[in-house]
Amino acid sequence: MEQGQPRRSDRHDDPGGSSRRGALLALLVVFLLLVGGVIAAGAYYGHCEGASGPKHDVAFTVEPGTSGEEVVSQLHDLGVLRCDGIVGRILLRGTGKADAIRAGSYTLTTNMTFDEALLVLSTPPPPVPTARLTIPEGYRLTQIAERVHEALGIPQDRFLTAAQSTDWSLDPYLPTGKGTEGFLFPETYRFAKDATAKEIVQRLLDQFDTEAERLDWANAKDLGVSDYEVVVIASMIEREARVPSDRAKISAVIYNRLAKGMPLGIDATIGYIDPDPSNGLTVSDFKIDSPYNTRLHTGLPPTPIASPGIPSLRAALNPADVPYLYYVLCSSNGAHRFSVSYAQFLSDKAECLG
Repeated sequence: MEQGQPRRSDRHDDPGGSSRRGALLALLVVFLLLVGGVIAAGAYYGHCEGASGPKHDVAFTVEPGTSGEEVVSQLHDLGVLRCDGIVGRILLRGTGKADAIRAGSYTLTTNMTFDEALLVLSTPPPPVPTARLTIPEGYRLTQIAERVHEALGIPQDRFLTAAQSTDWSLDPYLPTGKGTEGFLFPETYRFAKDATAKEIVQRLLDQFDTEAERLDWANAKDLGVSDYEVVVIASMIEREARVPSDRAKISAVIYNRLAKGMPLGIDATIGYIDPDPSNGLTVSDFKIDSPYNTRLHTGLPPTPIASPGIPSLRAALNPADVPYLYYVLCSSNGAHRFSVSYAQFLSDKAECLG
């Protein structure tokens, strides 16, 4: 046997080299998977941030208390944003505007970027132009319609159509089937200049509802009238009283006459149906055959005749404890003189108006 020739028993495989090759192959596979994952994640991230595709308006409302993540999820469902879940949360945090989203109503579009959508949702809306509307106590619907037209430009007939609708209800004061005369609360308001007639009517009714909570409506039952009839009586007090101290006494006269079945004789109710208010009440006006003519008909008029304020509503619920049945204007400052007998009334009338 020649020397230097390796023996067969000295030749064998290297198991350590095979293990190294397997490990390298596994690392290569992991590396390729990571690279693929990064590429896929980057592509998905880019897809989420992209804004290509059709643009359609989407009306969206952020309710108070809604979290940024909830907003992102809702926008994804509407097609405004492409991503939701973890990527959506990451993108949201990246904008730094998660806590800057404002409650309100917005118009967005489909296929917006996060920055575009959140810029809209975090930008304060421009101030809405408003107009001041003042309704004095004792105004009737036609006068309120004039004020609304002057302040907001709404045609008077459009406002009256809304206000005279019998669809309104203000439980328990205004039953369904009645118009809103008497219930459009006299106050100073601010309205958006694009407010509608119905929005104005609703706001004024809501104000009546708020103000009415201050009153003793339980007294109505003791007085034998409904809540609606209290407002009818208050409207007459509002139109008749010139000084605050007369309100409760005029209220007493109305209730005393109702109890005796006497015509109320409230001239303000005739003024409500006067076809020509410019010349005051005339002899022919007193002859108008109408349930509002409380000289000819007993009982209350069918509706309020004006919008009473809180003092007149309170007087209607709390009449003075006096036996008066008559009164006549008897002072330059607007005070009335009250009496129990017709003879005394005639004497007061001659003295006050003679």
